[in-house]
Amino acid sequence: MNKPLILVVEDDTAVANLIATTLETQDYHYHRATTGAGALLDAASCRPDVMLLDLGLPDMDGVDIIRKLRGWTGMPIIVVSARSEDADKVAALDAGADDYLTKPFSVDELLARLRVALRRVRYDAARSSEEARVYENGAIRIDYEAGCVWRNGEEIHLTPIEYRLLCLLAKNTGKVLTHHYMVEQVWGAGGADTPALRVFMATLRRKLEPDPAHPQYLQTHVGIGYRMLRQSS
Repeated sequence: MNKPLILVVEDDTAVANLIATTLETQDYHYHRATTGAGALLDAASCRPDVMLLDLGLPDMDGVDIIRKLRGWTGMPIIVVSARSEDADKVAALDAGADDYLTKPFSVDELLARLRVALRRVRYDAARSSEEARVYENGAIRIDYEAGCVWRNGEEIHLTPIEYRLLCLLAKNTGKVLTHHYMVEQVWGAGGADTPALRVFMATLRRKLEPDPAHPQYLQTHVGIGYRMLRQSS
C-alpha cells in the first residue's frame, strides 16, 4: 500500500527536522518547503495528501496561502503555528484550514491529528463522484434524500435547523468548523449569532449523543467552533 505524502511547510529548521523525523518513524513520505511560494508550487506539482503549514513564513502569511489553496484543492491543511490566540485560529480555520496545532506540540498529538486528516482523505476517496445519499458514522446514519437521521436504528427527530447543522458537520467530518462559518452556512449572513448557534448545538448534542456529558460525535473547540468526530462502525 502506498504511504501518504505529507507536505511540510516550515521555515524553522529545528521544527522541520522534528516533524520530518516523526514522519519517518511512521514510514510516511514527505516533502519540505520553507516559503509560501514553494508551498503553493509543491502543492500543485507533488499533489500531497496532507499539508502541515506554519503561518509565519518569510514571504507570505499562512492564512493567505490557505485562501489560495482553497481556490482549487480540498486537501486537508493542518496549521502548526506558534500563534496561540483564538483570533489567529479562527482566521486560519475560516480561511479553510482543517485543524490547528499550537507550538510547542507533542509528537503524539501531531500524529493523531494527521491520522484524523488521512481518515478523511480515505473516506473522500471512497465516495463516488456524486454526493453520497447516505452518511454513516458509528451508530449515526443520515439519509440526505429522505431527510432522516437514525441512531442505532431508531429515528431521531430534529428541527430543520438542527438537521442543517448536523448535515453541515457530517459533510465536514474531522474538520473544525468555526462559529462564523456555521452561522453563515446555516442562517446566511446576519441571520443569527454565536449564542443562538450554541443553543441549537446543545439541543442537537442532547438528541444525538448517548451521553451528552461525554460526547462521542460533536466535539466543542471553546471559543472557536465544533467538529464532527469519526467513529468506528
